[in-house]
Amino acid sequence: VQLVESGGGLVQAGGSLRLSCAASGSTFDDYAVGWFRQAPGKEREGVSFINHPHSKLYYSDSVKGRFTISSDNGKNTVYLQMNSLRPEDTAVYYCAAGWGMSDQYIYSARHYDYWGQGTQVTVSS
Repeated sequence: VQLVESGGGLVQAGGSLRLSCAASGSTFDDYAVGWFRQAPGKEREGVSFINHPHSKLYYSDSVKGRFTISSDNGKNTVYLQMNSLRPEDTAVYYCAAGWGMSDQYIYSARHYDYWGQGTQVTVSS
């Protein structure tokens, strides 16, 4: 499975961006798919996920109410709509996919099998 992210960029605080994660080589039907982010000098942080077998959604407390994850199964693409962006959202955002993911591991990076190359999101104040 190959994951390709797009949609990052530079935006002012309060603005919006939409990230896309497109898969090739497999469908997302049996995968948990979502987004991690990593800012300079910080650990990788789980942001938002969709566990496709039961379509359960997850959001970290830091993005809840501002970010929305969605999936277009026909296009094998997962989106992350990011609204009300803040400077602290600045990071490299990585798409990840894990097969047959148990919900208890959804925020655990080491349980994901496939990763995208990352896309930079920069929010200016």
